[in-house]
Amino acid sequence: MKHRIAGQLALTAALLALAVMAAEAQSFPSRPVTIVVPYGPGGPADIMARILAERMRASLGQPVIIENVAGAAGTIAVSRVVRALPDGLTLSYGNWGTHVLNGAIQKVSYDVLTDLEPVALLPDNPYIAVTNPAVPAQNFQELMAWLKANPDKANYPTPSPVFTLPIEHFKIKTGAPATAISYRSSNESITSLLGGQTAFGFVETPVSVPQLGSGNLRALAVTSTSRNPEVPNVPTLAEAGVPDVVGGTYLAMMAPASTPAPIIKKLETACREMVVTDDFKARMKNLAATPIGSTADELTAHMRDEVRRWSAVVKEANIKFEQ
Repeated sequence: MKHRIAGQLALTAALLALAVMAAEAQSFPSRPVTIVVPYGPGGPADIMARILAERMRASLGQPVIIENVAGAAGTIAVSRVVRALPDGLTLSYGNWGTHVLNGAIQKVSYDVLTDLEPVALLPDNPYIAVTNPAVPAQNFQELMAWLKANPDKANYPTPSPVFTLPIEHFKIKTGAPATAISYRSSNESITSLLGGQTAFGFVETPVSVPQLGSGNLRALAVTSTSRNPEVPNVPTLAEAGVPDVVGGTYLAMMAPASTPAPIIKKLETACREMVVTDDFKARMKNLAATPIGSTADELTAHMRDEVRRWSAVVKEANIKFEQ
């Protein structure tokens, strides 16, 4: 009898919780929304998050708060959202490094494909493959030939695995040699390229584009699947003869698993409405980023592809990253 009563009470509590959640979904959001950003304040991703929060506040009719939770390559921030209530009021924001790569290179306490609910893919910030002008390569095919002929000089800068893996994938696909040289930031990486300490690299557009117009660096390819409007004359890697190799720091919004579908839809709509505004487009242009604004389903498929791609690259490259 006691077990039966306990079971009935548990069932009643669960049904009440579902009823409350359903009611909250209808009136969502009735309280401020928090976006958990896995970086410190002031960087490009944080700036984009604050632009996003500003626009979502107008769309959702509630304050949207940025919570910077840096550390452990983003795993602390992602874990914070995984453990949050699935009410749409605590959202995860980050790139493929924080949401895909961490699970491929180390053990984490969550599965991004089952513990988070995709909302929307927002801006995409692909890399540009660049060289120091001292490297006598006018296109990507010539760069590969130069790397093979000069293995002792074939090095590239990387401030994190997010930059290492695309080049390691490039090495697997082409057989070209290249040695990673670690730096603490993208700014230090670009400085090494400008000074000739490194020969080539895959560099974020906001850091590399200003150096291209002055002739300090030479652009050979972009790592996106289509050409970048900021450098329209630069071919994609696929056009340059290296298909399937991509890279960049796209940013996506995700919610805790089991967040009700109506809430996900409201968040997705808010993100997509924001992405098409002239104001957001102009701000992304200033950051050399491309607005995307995918559906939740499109982001789900994209995340699955990303997990498969980078898990396979990590395994095939057999490289170890310091944790």
